[in-house]
Amino acid sequence: MAGKPKLHYTKGRGKMESIRWLLAAAGVEFEEEYVETKEDLEKLRNDGALLFQQVPMVEIDGMKMVQTRAILSYIAGKHNLYGKDLRERALIDMYVEGTTDLMGMIMFLPFQPPEAKEKNFALIIERATTRYFPVYEKVLKEHSQQFLVGNQLSWADVHLLEAILMAEECKPDILSPFPQLQAFKGRISNIPTIKKFLQPGSQRKSPADDKYVAQVKKIFNI
Repeated sequence: MAGKPKLHYTKGRGKMESIRWLLAAAGVEFEEEYVETKEDLEKLRNDGALLFQQVPMVEIDGMKMVQTRAILSYIAGKHNLYGKDLRERALIDMYVEGTTDLMGMIMFLPFQPPEAKEKNFALIIERATTRYFPVYEKVLKEHSQQFLVGNQLSWADVHLLEAILMAEECKPDILSPFPQLQAFKGRISNIPTIKKFLQPGSQRKSPADDKYVAQVKKIFNI
């Protein structure tokens, strides 16, 4: 029997958080080995564990997988979260790319200089409410199903919920104009595996604070 996946990353969200979300949604238990110092990162590099000298890295099914998109695609495919055919997979990919763009903007905000933060915060709210969330609102309304693609949970649903919660951390009432997304959030949050991940004490990470930002900058020489 294969062991649990082992995740190698800093003790924060970053690019690993979507991987944590997807594993949790699939009901897969996982272990974490944190990169807490520059030396921890160098050890992984020197051991040949990082194909492109970068984290995140996930040990899974005898592989040491790198590149966030590749890891997520593998997990989604393995756990039946990647649609039933090529068309559904293409839709999932498109929707995931949209939420990835939005979450990337939010993820990097704490690492920006103070003079840029106010402008970029406003841009996040503008993009979320005029570019990204209207698309998912329309898809859910026209699709008339519980999920974004087909009639079962997919990677796209998990990713969208993660993006919604991140956006709500920026602006708690951001979903006010989007009734379909409000209902979607309620449904997906109550799927047992996801509900468990959203409980205190899970492996879900908190938003980046000043301490975490300083640690990451030191580890990666930012």
